Amino acid sequence: MRVTSAEFIKKYGSVTDAALSEPVTITRNGRPRLVLISADEYERLKRRDRRVVSIEDITDEDLKLIEDSRMEAGHEELDEELKGWRP
Repeated sequence: MRVTSAEFIKKYGSVTDAALSEPVTITRNGRPRLVLISADEYERLKRRDRRVVSIEDITDEDLKLIEDSRMEAGHEELDEELKGWRP
């Protein structure tokens, strides 16, 4: 959903209700300025942001799972970005 800042002020209730189920982009002069999300989504993103794993914590089993993983169909263009990459 995308609304102008004027629409956000006028329709505060319905816009905030919509933000409970989807991000709402609030624009100013036609450009995105803010994104309104639910408190649950904000907390989920904050938790995800803090998930850090030290290289020493990665097991051989983890490495094998990563090596054997495959991207689901529809993202083949991403392979081009990795061509020639070496750790």
